[in-house]
Amino acid sequence: MDTNLSNRRVKDSSAKLIFGDDVLCAQFLRGYVNIPLLKEVQAEDIEDVTHRYVHMFTEERDSDVVKRVRIKDREAPCYLISLIEHKSNVDYNVVMQIFRYMAFIWEDYEKEMEKRQEGISRTKDFRYPPILPIIFYDGLGDWTAATRFQDRIMLTDIIGEYVPDYRCMLLQLKDYSNAQLMEKQDELSILMMLDKIQSMAEFVDLSQEVKPEWLTDITMRSPEYLLKIMVQVTEGLLAKINVPQKEAEAFTDRIKERRMGEWFSNFEAFDVQESRRKIREEVRIELQEEVRKEVQEEMEWKAIENLIKFGKNNGISKENIKNNIKEQYSLKEEDAAEKVEMYW
Repeated sequence: MDTNLSNRRVKDSSAKLIFGDDVLCAQFLRGYVNIPLLKEVQAEDIEDVTHRYVHMFTEERDSDVVKRVRIKDREAPCYLISLIEHKSNVDYNVVMQIFRYMAFIWEDYEKEMEKRQEGISRTKDFRYPPILPIIFYDGLGDWTAATRFQDRIMLTDIIGEYVPDYRCMLLQLKDYSNAQLMEKQDELSILMMLDKIQSMAEFVDLSQEVKPEWLTDITMRSPEYLLKIMVQVTEGLLAKINVPQKEAEAFTDRIKERRMGEWFSNFEAFDVQESRRKIREEVRIELQEEVRKEVQEEMEWKAIENLIKFGKNNGISKENIKNNIKEQYSLKEEDAAEKVEMYW
């Protein structure tokens, strides 16, 4: 699987890593989609056909994944095309975007069937495969956009029966507690918990809630490439919550070495932003102190200059003036003498 993603949005890239993998996608369909036909889906039943729709992608669409899923125990081949739409932010036009995918998917299916048997799509019994449109939303707030297609079309209250319609299945990650996710007992549940985290505080909460043996049991049986996906998702998460690089490397090393059960051993919460704020405050105080010293020194020099010129104008000897400024300003003998010669 190609994990070198060009998409600059970390969250969408994480979704591409998760849903682009057949094993994780099968876990998602079995564990999060309440459709009996999908409860037995395995990775070998899934075919990634995303490449057929690359021409529709822009950078904003780069997280989309299109899968073709074979339904078992059917006499004739039957395909369910599952389209997973990942959104970190509410997109009010998502149902129209998915509708475009549907049209391309059905057109692509028709062409494929026509290659096998010319004219098949014009026969009475020909049917197009069902499409399951899923919006996977991992934002902080509730999804507030329409999930029904007709809600984006005008006058459907008058001519609605003549307008196409469908409803997207909305899955909000925030609706699942960590306890519910841990019940899934698979790699996807770990990635889902990581995807939920938005701050260091939530990461600390996870460290207190997750069971080390649960992490160990799952990762000990995980294939090597799934561990690499976990590493990539974890790297993005730790960067987002400002974990220092050395500490982040310790976390990812434990995944690579199948020691994820030790993930939170000797864990300390870090907040780089707060550390940087303290450093900036220290620098500000140091600068203020330097400026104060410079101003004070400049004022002293001016006072010494005025004192020397006053003594000269009033017939006071250099020696007396030197001794006076030496005592008053705690100067060395040679420094006091230098000042007298400079301003005499």
